[in-house]
Amino acid sequence: MNWKLSIFLCGLICVIAAGLITLIFSTEPDAKRVTATRETPMQVEVANAESGTFRPTITAMGTVVPEKEIDLSPRIGGQITQLAKAFSPGGYVNEGDWLVQIDPADYEAVVLQRASALHQAEADLQMEQGRQDVARQDYAMMDQALVSANKSLVLREPQLNAAKARIEAAEAALKRAQLDLQRTRIVAPFDAHILSREANLGSLVSPGSVLARLVGIDIYWIETTVPLSAVNWIEFPHKGVGSGSPAVIRNRSAWKNDEFRTARVHSLVGSLDARTRLARVLIAVEDPLALNNPGEGIPQLIVGSYVEAQIEGKPMENVVRLPREYLRQNDTAWVMQDNSLQIRELEIVFTDEKYAYLRDGLSDGDKVVVTNLSTVREGSPLRLKEGEVQ
Repeated sequence: MNWKLSIFLCGLICVIAAGLITLIFSTEPDAKRVTATRETPMQVEVANAESGTFRPTITAMGTVVPEKEIDLSPRIGGQITQLAKAFSPGGYVNEGDWLVQIDPADYEAVVLQRASALHQAEADLQMEQGRQDVARQDYAMMDQALVSANKSLVLREPQLNAAKARIEAAEAALKRAQLDLQRTRIVAPFDAHILSREANLGSLVSPGSVLARLVGIDIYWIETTVPLSAVNWIEFPHKGVGSGSPAVIRNRSAWKNDEFRTARVHSLVGSLDARTRLARVLIAVEDPLALNNPGEGIPQLIVGSYVEAQIEGKPMENVVRLPREYLRQNDTAWVMQDNSLQIRELEIVFTDEKYAYLRDGLSDGDKVVVTNLSTVREGSPLRLKEGEVQ
């Protein structure tokens, strides 16, 4: 009977245990979740927005080209017998300086021929004028009047007109010969820098042959391209009257960081760049080779070099200027007001390389958040970093 007792006791223990477990679970208190999360203000840095009148800086890249550029050519043919010392690549010449002498012998002979022909025509005229006197005397002794056409023939008026015409033709031929003789001595058409020479002593040249490439030294142009949105903020001379916007020229690859040239906007070219579809603007640099101020360390512009132009735009009145790095997505800015975050939508008038110029969205003195935040939500609590003034 021992095994029956053992089974009974095991069953009794199980029933008691089940009862105890049921009692414990039925009397256990319910757990309640209590919200204890506290939002900590984010630590930020701010910059004050500034309003006023500002001039934007329009940055453009461009190529240096000469205002004046020609391929020097003779207007007559012949053999070169002399070259000026300055007539070499890199040389500088003034307007009117002679550069090349073509053998004048043939042209001097032509001048003598044309002068002789003129003297002959003048002698013929004198002889004809003598015949005119005789014809007038003969006509005076005639008793009968002649019709106008016959009178003109009797008085030899056609012969006189022909003699005068021969003199005019001889004078024109002599003048042409003298011009050709003058053109044997080729001179510089303007103050110029010689970039290349294509002829030498003894060369046989003809009209149109290229002798050298010359560029003017008074003004160089910078051919730049700017966005169409920037054109309205650049001042251009009106029909050559007035001065354009000032500009600063730098060559980042060749000049020192503190070296630059001052310039002025010259004109707006009336067509877009075919490749970039940007507006073409010419900027004029006076004395580009610094010849008027030698020894002062002013950098020289080189034709064909690629430079940077910073154009000072027209003044913008009553706008707020904000550094571009403080702009946020979708033209917004983060502002700290009453220790909380505000997201402001901005009305941007213009944007240059460094700043955005705003018509609406910010006011003078607004504290613009410059710290990048991981969580951006309207009304999020903020606090300034230690050391910053509220």
